Amino acid sequence: MITPLSVPKKQQKLYIKNYQTITKNSGKLFLFAADQKMEHLNEDFFGPSLPEEINMPEHVFEIAKAGNAGAFATHLGLIDRYARNYPEINYIAKLNGKTHKFPGDPYSNQLWSIDQVLALRDAGITICGIGYTLYLGSEHEHAMLCQAANLVYQAHQHGLLAILWIYPRGKNVEHEKSAAMLAGAAGVAVSLGADFVKIHAPESGNALELRQAVQAAGNTQVIVSGGATTNPQVCLEKIIAQLTLGTVAGVAIGRNIFQHPLKEAILLSQKIADLVYR
Repeated sequence: MITPLSVPKKQQKLYIKNYQTITKNSGKLFLFAADQKMEHLNEDFFGPSLPEEINMPEHVFEIAKAGNAGAFATHLGLIDRYARNYPEINYIAKLNGKTHKFPGDPYSNQLWSIDQVLALRDAGITICGIGYTLYLGSEHEHAMLCQAANLVYQAHQHGLLAILWIYPRGKNVEHEKSAAMLAGAAGVAVSLGADFVKIHAPESGNALELRQAVQAAGNTQVIVSGGATTNPQVCLEKIIAQLTLGTVAGVAIGRNIFQHPLKEAILLSQKIADLVYR
């Protein structure tokens, strides 16, 4: 790992501690992500093929508590409501969001500030970093780039990590999951100073194509989104290929974990952790 120059000397120990905490001293990251309650409304949490228990917010917190992920990413508001009952979790606070009903080119505006993150941290919650989603190619790209750049810098100033979700998307973007576009997203992440960047898996399904993104990201670490729900064994096989063939630094998995009953979800999360942190 490196310590960015934007981390003041007095915050370097905390920054290193946060990095080592979520990577379990491995340099790799298994991020359990559950920001979909805002992004996808309730469609990922309720339906005829889904267990009723997953509709309760406690479901994702229980998984995060026992599933051995390096960190749990969700919106700051959910952390505010539930973290008092789950103080053992390492949190990544998502600071922007939108619903999938937003018309036209996507724009995910900042909703919370670093000061609000620090207030929860001062209350005793283990918040190791912040997360922010931006959509490259959107007509609103400039606003999101500006917000992301400032949030990365501000996070580092307080010893927090900064993780960017970067997805090429909008009417000017073709093949948003091509190797070239994924590498472009990774290059933007390192240009913004991010510690980790979360990108989609290649549309081809060829994990080798991730190497272009890993190279483009430089010393910003690349983690791969889990995407839509698939068979657990298929999910695990994809992760193995992404880690070995794609040489990524980890994965960010949400629906492929939390759309299962609690015991199954925890077991699957633990298996993913074993793959990433072995």
